[in-house]
Amino acid sequence: MFDKTLIFESRFESGNLAAALKVNDNDYYLALQNDVNTSGNTQWFFFRVSNTKIFNTVRFSMLNLCKPDSLYNEGMKVLIYSEKYAAEKDIGWYRGGQKIAYYPNGIRKDGKKSQSTLYTMTFSYEFEYEDDIVYFAYCYPYTYTELIDELNTIMADPIKQQYVQRRTLT
Repeated sequence: MFDKTLIFESRFESGNLAAALKVNDNDYYLALQNDVNTSGNTQWFFFRVSNTKIFNTVRFSMLNLCKPDSLYNEGMKVLIYSEKYAAEKDIGWYRGGQKIAYYPNGIRKDGKKSQSTLYTMTFSYEFEYEDDIVYFAYCYPYTYTELIDELNTIMADPIKQQYVQRRTLT
């Protein structure tokens, strides 16, 4: 059987997809987890899909974004990383996607003071490889682990460590 169902994953550092609902083979509704250290804001996204089929175009619709406007309305594209594309062409993250739109969707979010409208960001993507793993993100992921590694590198350099002091703030 030729199963075109994408497999979603975000249980990795900085991933934040809460749920994915398959509407049909070419259309998925996505709900994002709340952004960290916010009171229910959702704007950041970072997830991956697998079980891709070459030349299959899929539309992703993130249904629970909070900002009333977005750089996507000004031409910004989704950040994409394809493992097979990176291996073949030595190109990592790049901006892409087609038919990108950001708009109010009529869904109301209950707030403590008032209700606010949620927004949808939708985009289409044509997979270039069979059985690839493709990541989608709002902007370049920068994880806590990367930060710690960078700080450790600075502290290990005898010249740089003369000018840097590292301590816990909270």
